Amino acid sequence: MTIPIQRVTVLGSTGSIGVSTLDVIARHPDRFEVFALSAATRVDEMLAQCQRFRPRFAVMASDAHAAQLADALRRHELGTQVLRGADALEQIAAHEQVDAVMAAIVGAAGLAPCLAAARAGKRLLLANKEALVVGGEFFLSAVREGGATLIPIDSEHSAIFQSLPEDPRTWSRRIDKIILTASGGPFRTRAPGTLCDVTPEQACAHPNWVMGRKISVDSATMMNKALEVIEARFLFGVTPDQLEVVIHPQSVIHSMVQFTDGSVIAQLGTPDMRVPIACGLAWPERIESGAQRLDFRQMAALEFEAPDDERFPGLSLAWDSLRAAPGTPAVLNAANEVAVEAFLARRLGFDRIHTVNLETLARVPASNPASLGDLLALDEAARACARQVVNQHAL
Repeated sequence: MTIPIQRVTVLGSTGSIGVSTLDVIARHPDRFEVFALSAATRVDEMLAQCQRFRPRFAVMASDAHAAQLADALRRHELGTQVLRGADALEQIAAHEQVDAVMAAIVGAAGLAPCLAAARAGKRLLLANKEALVVGGEFFLSAVREGGATLIPIDSEHSAIFQSLPEDPRTWSRRIDKIILTASGGPFRTRAPGTLCDVTPEQACAHPNWVMGRKISVDSATMMNKALEVIEARFLFGVTPDQLEVVIHPQSVIHSMVQFTDGSVIAQLGTPDMRVPIACGLAWPERIESGAQRLDFRQMAALEFEAPDDERFPGLSLAWDSLRAAPGTPAVLNAANEVAVEAFLARRLGFDRIHTVNLETLARVPASNPASLGDLLALDEAARACARQVVNQHAL
């Protein structure tokens, strides 16, 4: 049987998820074709990707970077059309010739193209936490109204997705709780009192995963897990009380579902993002991902432990936000982005990231956003407040 080729747009193609996505696509030229790519500022990396995959469109964030790329493409006699800016991201996400969209733009900047893909009914491979953390029910409504297929790509949410029955209508009566696993990051055993001395290099040195700088810092604070708890609430329609986090340092079990009869189904695999990416691209089929296989004969013991509230104070903000006004997760996400940016710029101490998040949540009144404009306004208000808080605690 001949399988129709899927045309894929990769939003954030030069980041770690984007690069892994292109690696999987390259292994299956008979199944996938790159239609469009996007990046913020990495012109050289985008040029190399255009040379290899020959997309129809390439989008850069600014006029200057788009001009640099266009000049380079002309010199290499490549026909890729260069676009720029936020509107272009929505264009390549919703284009009528696109079948699947990998949403891998970090932060709230990825929300608008995710909405565009959802409303256009695409297969939306969601690696951008913020679409659900910020968008919540508003984003899910766009998915339903557009008839899109939403497939999570985060390793934890992919694991849950793979562990659940295929019919979502049965989930509510079958699920007892969802258990998200966390590696604990680079500071799982570090004394909490020493976290004030953490450098960006130390925070980005994840023991198991190769990731971008922002998500690496989020892993070190476990704010990534807080955002994943919020995301899971919306993805799987459970209550906050049905969500639990357990530290699993080996990152072999990526998450678990406990059912009402007491049984638990878990998804296991090597810590390689190409596995959930391949799953999302081919679902419900399975294709080669390029990841190493687990060798159970060589596997060490699998350990589990409860998160330490003193070491990871930000984790509890997930449940606090879900029980607060509907826009609260958007405020938390914006504050955290500002705080992490300041930490990476060496303007804020690692231990003060949580302080910025807490104080921003206390100062910004959350609302119930009913439109993209409402969401972006709330996001900007939270960022402005967080910048003020950062200045008060800056090094």
